[in-house]
Amino acid sequence: MLNLKQWFIREHVGILKFSNMYDILDPSSKKVIGFAKEEVPAWNHLLRLIVSKQMLPTSVRISEGGDENNPGNLLFEIKRGFNIGFRTKVDILNSKGEIVGYFQKVVLSLGGKFLVFNASGTQVATLAGDWKGWDFRFTDSAGKELGRVSKEWSGLGKELFTTADNYIVSINEENPALAILLLAAGLAIDTIFKEN
Repeated sequence: MLNLKQWFIREHVGILKFSNMYDILDPSSKKVIGFAKEEVPAWNHLLRLIVSKQMLPTSVRISEGGDENNPGNLLFEIKRGFNIGFRTKVDILNSKGEIVGYFQKVVLSLGGKFLVFNASGTQVATLAGDWKGWDFRFTDSAGKELGRVSKEWSGLGKELFTTADNYIVSINEENPALAILLLAAGLAIDTIFKEN
């Protein structure tokens, strides 16, 4: 899955759901190739009724293969602890639980922005864009575009009456190490930073 250059992310629709589930599809074949599932402890479900979920810890597990009820092999995980400050930090861990990178939200940025770092703390990309229009660009330190996240129309009923989103994450070059960071960043826009 990480050898691809493009992924279609389809959020599951649900009423009063306490956690999110996403299908990850290969846009060319339209086949489901993986899943992203938010793992939330029971105590966190209760707190989400009275506290913004953006303040609470969360974990999103991304797996390859399997099915909705039985996701396959864990590829990586996106984790955020309690968020009480302005500088949200989100860790990306590989299947062994080792940190492979992290995101740092940029405070007071127009349109929304966060920085993408590798495990050694070197900034490898900036993700900036338009939170309302769902058009984001990954760029390196020289301003070269590494990839994009763009929203896909999912139909009037779904757009008006649900918070479910469909979007494309694409990278410009085949690079599995960078793919983890950029795919995680694309998923983090919705699961970590945007969802309420």
